[in-house]
Amino acid sequence: MFAMLALLLLAAALFSLCMGASGISLWAGLWDVLQGVDSAPARIILHIRLPRTLAAMLAGAALSCAGVIIQGVLSNPLAGPNVIGVNAGAGLTTLLLAALVPSAVVLLPAAAFAGALGASLLILFLADRMGASRMTVVLAGVAISSMLGAGSDLLTTLNPEATQDMSSFLIGGFSGLTAVRLRSAAWYVLPALAAAHLMAGDLDILGLGDEVAASLGMHVRRTRVLQLVVASILAGGAVSFAGLLGFVGLIVPHAMRRLVGGEHRCLMPVSMLGGAALTTLCDLLARTMFAPYEIPVGILLSLMGGPFFLWLLMYRGRREARG
Repeated sequence: MFAMLALLLLAAALFSLCMGASGISLWAGLWDVLQGVDSAPARIILHIRLPRTLAAMLAGAALSCAGVIIQGVLSNPLAGPNVIGVNAGAGLTTLLLAALVPSAVVLLPAAAFAGALGASLLILFLADRMGASRMTVVLAGVAISSMLGAGSDLLTTLNPEATQDMSSFLIGGFSGLTAVRLRSAAWYVLPALAAAHLMAGDLDILGLGDEVAASLGMHVRRTRVLQLVVASILAGGAVSFAGLLGFVGLIVPHAMRRLVGGEHRCLMPVSMLGGAALTTLCDLLARTMFAPYEIPVGILLSLMGGPFFLWLLMYRGRREARG
C-alpha cells in the first residue's frame, strides 16, 4: 500500500508539473532548467508550477498527519483540524499578524502555530472538563471554530486595507504562493512530520485508555499535550501558506484507516502520502477544469468534505443505534 501511494503521489506531482493554463513541454522545460537556460517554459516550471506542487504536497501531508494525531489524542474519529477549530485558530492569528505587521512574512508560520495550539489546548481542556460523549466534543469544537471564524471576519471588516489580499487565504489555495512563504513554513512542518512519525506509537497506547496507558509507564497528560503541539505545528504551518483548507485532515485518515487498519505506526506514513496525493490532485483539477479560469482548491475540498462529513455522522449514528 505504501508503494502504491508513493507511485500515486509521484504521478500526481508529474501531472501537476505538466498541466496548466500554459501548454508547455515538461521535458523541454526541465532540460532548460538543468541547463540554466532562461526560457519561458523553464520560468513557468521553476517559479510557478514547482513551488505550487511542493506546497500542495506539503500541506496535504501536514494536515493529514495532524488529523491522525487529533483523532488519536481525542479518541474521536470525527475530529479534524478544520472541524474542531484548529485551522480557524491558525487563520485568526495569521490574519492578525498580517494586519499588525504586514512585512513579517517569515513569522506567519509561528503565528499560525500559536493560534492552532491555543485552539487545540482549549478543545483538550473542554474534553477533560465535560467528560461528555464524543459527539459533544465535536459540537464544542464546531462552536469554537465558528467563533474563531467570526473573529477573522471581524478583522477583515474592521481593517480591510491590511487584509485585502487575504481573500484567497480564507478559502484556501496555492495561487500566487511565493517561495519565501513556503520555505519559512517548511522549516516548521518538515521536523514536525518527522516527530509525528516517531511518536505514532504513543497514540496506540493512548487508545488503550488512560489507566492502561498510565500502568504502562506513560505520562498521559504530558503525552497528549506534546502530541497536540506537533499537530498544531503541522496544521499551523500548512495554514500559513495554504490558507484555510478544509477536510483533508478528516477524509484522509478515515480512508487510510479502512485500507491499512488503525495501527498508527502504519497509519501515519500512509496518511502522509495519501494527503499529499489528494491535495495535489485536487489542486490540479481546480486549476484545469475551467481553464484558463481557476477556482481555489479549498472550494473543491469543501465540496468533497462536506458530504463526507455528513455521511460519517449518519454512519456512526446508525452504528451506535445498533449497539
